[in-house]
Amino acid sequence: MRVVIDTNVFISSFFGGNPRKIVELWKNGEITLCVNREIIEEYVGVLQRLDFHKEVEIDELLSLFARGFNLLFSTKKYNLKIVENDPEDDKFFECVVSLKAKFIISGDKEVLSIKKYMDIDIVTPVDFLKMFSEMNR
Repeated sequence: MRVVIDTNVFISSFFGGNPRKIVELWKNGEITLCVNREIIEEYVGVLQRLDFHKEVEIDELLSLFARGFNLLFSTKKYNLKIVENDPEDDKFFECVVSLKAKFIISGDKEVLSIKKYMDIDIVTPVDFLKMFSEMNR
């Protein structure tokens, strides 16, 4: 299952909870993480600003990115204008469309307000985990 993980969920995974469960699904090969250059740069930039770049877990994640572990990388650039109040978040929609992912997992109210784009569900971590569990029964 292909998913795009919004930066807020990715960063929150370092603190545990449902975001960590989602990143663990990726690390365990149960979901495929879809990214593009802008998403990776934002992940790394936020982690550096939060001074997480010295953490061992960061090195592990960067190694997984570098190896392309359960990862699809999009180089396509669309000019989508989806998130009216925060156009920076359009990168998640561009990625999900180009890689034909099924979900954007986010905690961002602006992104979540879209709910569905084409056949793509925009869901919270809690909702994604419920749906994932139901699909894998």
